[in-house]
Amino acid sequence: MSPRTPRSAAPPPPPPPPDSDALLARLSLNQETVRQWTLPELADGCARAGVRGVGLWRAPVRQYGVAAAARLMRDAGLRVTSLCRGGFVTALDPGERAAALDDNRAALDEAATLGTDTLVLVSGGLPAGSRDLVGARERIADALAELAPYAAERGVRLAVEPLHPMYAADRCVVSTLAQALDLAERFPADQVGVVIDTYHLWWDDTAGPQIDRAGGGPRGRGGPRIAAFQLADWVTPLPEGALLGRGQLGDGSVDLRWFRARVEAAGYRGPIEVEIFNPALWARDGGEVLAEVVDRFRTHLG
Repeated sequence: MSPRTPRSAAPPPPPPPPDSDALLARLSLNQETVRQWTLPELADGCARAGVRGVGLWRAPVRQYGVAAAARLMRDAGLRVTSLCRGGFVTALDPGERAAALDDNRAALDEAATLGTDTLVLVSGGLPAGSRDLVGARERIADALAELAPYAAERGVRLAVEPLHPMYAADRCVVSTLAQALDLAERFPADQVGVVIDTYHLWWDDTAGPQIDRAGGGPRGRGGPRIAAFQLADWVTPLPEGALLGRGQLGDGSVDLRWFRARVEAAGYRGPIEVEIFNPALWARDGGEVLAEVVDRFRTHLG
């Protein structure tokens, strides 16, 4: 079996013959892919390139002004497909936990103002000195129970993102799609969903059946759970500080077309967001990077 192809009980059907315009209409550019751009540059660049969606990050949005950012994107004809990030709710200290919940409520307010229905959650790592992964995951469930009704009132879904296991200690104790679904399925599907990110899930030979489950298939509970679908490639050797090691589409080991086929077979027809943290991309002209993303997107997803 090729190392590029995730294993599953049944292969996904081939994707339909690509309609280039229809596929491009689903492309969303995550702001971190072109971190060198200001928000106005992002809005203008995407509009010029025919990219209709953007994924935004809280820090630059807050610096610009949340309401102003919402107007900017709306005036450029762009849809905000997600806001990143909430989460980091695994603290043991009551004061830290309360502060984290307050910050997540603020993030939900910001998402609603921006007009996105998806707040991506990076759940948090182990507290200092702890080795209790099970306990940390239960604290995430407790936080979701407090935040889900607040999210529903604002028309925003909490999207639990599983991260690659190398991040479990310090960033996210949710390492597999199965773990993310185990948390999400405790709540209504319109309140808590999951993120499918190729960078984090490409290695997992249970990814296929779990994507089916996330689509609300026979093993799923409560309805479709796929809140966001994100792309980046896995390249080696990993750089020092693995957080910034994501590869441009097509440069690494991930079978991106397989993932597209699988999420579509599970019923997902929403935005496809390219989120690449890579200093080499940030050092280049943003327009050049976006043109390359569009070309790679068509080549490796179509």
